Formats: sequence, structure tokens, C-alpha cells
Amino acid sequence: MTRHAFKHIWPLLVEHGAEALAMPTVARHALVAAYQPLLEASGSRTFVLGQLGQSLDGRIATPTGCSRDINGAAALDHLHRLRALVDAVVVGAGTMIADNPRLSTRRVLGRSPARVLIDPRGRARGATRWLAADGCRHIVFSDAGDGWPASVERIGSAAGDGVFSPADIVAVLARRGLHKLLIEGGADTISRFIDTGTMDRLHILLAPVIIGSGRTGLNLKPIDGLEAALRPAMRQFALEGGDVLFDCDLRDSVSESSTPSC
Repeated sequence: MTRHAFKHIWPLLVEHGAEALAMPTVARHALVAAYQPLLEASGSRTFVLGQLGQSLDGRIATPTGCSRDINGAAALDHLHRLRALVDAVVVGAGTMIADNPRLSTRRVLGRSPARVLIDPRGRARGATRWLAADGCRHIVFSDAGDGWPASVERIGSAAGDGVFSPADIVAVLARRGLHKLLIEGGADTISRFIDTGTMDRLHILLAPVIIGSGRTGLNLKPIDGLEAALRPAMRQFALEGGDVLFDCDLRDSVSESSTPSC
């Protein structure tokens, strides 16, 4: 499906949500399935989705930190669509410092979500683009009390030790009415949510490029044998420009491989 064709479908998903899935013009397009879990998530249960763009060899940046052009335009459109379907987008301090992202939905139709920063020590107070006065909420998990604009809702750690577990973050945001969460980066933040079993689904955007060195996309707890590896149920979607979306259901694992552990 081309980007042009999907532009005619996307407004129906934004306007009608889960009800749009039954419309014939929507159902016949395969990529819609990638957004179905978010569209159908409802009620008070939190749904946590992670998004990671990387090269064929699993790199998200070069050794000097260059990452902006790893994935193509269609992958970036996909990221903005995810933002339009969630209540809040969550990033860590490292991502905020490196990229100074706006965290908006400027590439697609739909409202921008609340913007959430995990920054225990206040390292990213110099980043400003996420603080645009466009009606979106700004929330920071930080024990650094000074230097935040008045528009920022600061949430301190329970023990004052700068520790914010993924489960606590999810619970705090849920109490504020934010139930659909997109964990956008960086690698350490996404890895912590996966390691603690706090993430429901992971979208990996694989770009047709080999970098050969640099930062890896995930850094999970080490395992001894392959029987302990995560084997999520997975769907694949080819995007225009060569990127491939891997939609990984972390709540649904396929049967373990018969391969020996070592």
C-alpha cells in the first residue's frame, strides 16, 4: 500500500477509532492491522507500546550519535500516526538531550499527545521544543525541582532517590487519565520497560541500511541460553521506501525453539 493510498484511510481511523475497523474501505488495507491494538484498547487498563527505529544490524545511531536519517519517510509517518493514537508519548533524558524532539503529530492528521519526560536529575532542562504551548500537557518525572517552566507537571520519586520504575510511571500516568502510552526512546528506556514486563507491544522499524558500529537498539538483561530469549508473536508490514515494520506482541509468545541452549 502506498503512502498516498493510506492518506485516504487514516482520517477514518482518527475520526471513528475502533469503529472504523469494520468499514470496507479500511479493512482491505493490510497496514491497518498494525494500529488495531491501539484502536481497540479502551477502559482503565493501560496499554504500553514501544517504538524503535534501527538499521539491519540493530544500530540506532552512529558512534558520533547521528541517527536522524536511518529510517525513511514512511517509517517517520508511522511514528507520528502512533503518537496520534496514544494519550501520552514517553522519552528518557538521553533522547531529549540528543534530539530535542517536538513529540508532535505534525506529519499526520490527529491531535498531539501529552509529552512525558523521564529525567531524574534534570539533565534535559535545556531542551525546549517539547514544551511548545500548543495545548498539550507536559509531565516530567524528576527529583530536580528547579528550572522547569510553570507548564510542566513535575512528579518526584516516592523515596526521593531518583528511582522511577516503569510500573510506577505507568500507574502514575494512569491516575492522570493517560492509559495509552507510547515509549518512544531511547534504547535504555525501552529496554527497561521490556525487562520489567511493562510493555505490551513493540514496533521495530527496520531500515535497509547497515551501519556496522554505534549504539544498539536494545540492551536487555543477559540470558544464559536461547530458551530464555523473548519470542513474541509477530507480524510484518513492508513500508514504502524499503523499511519493514515488525509488530511484536510481547504478551503472546510463540513456542520455544528446539535449538540447544548453547
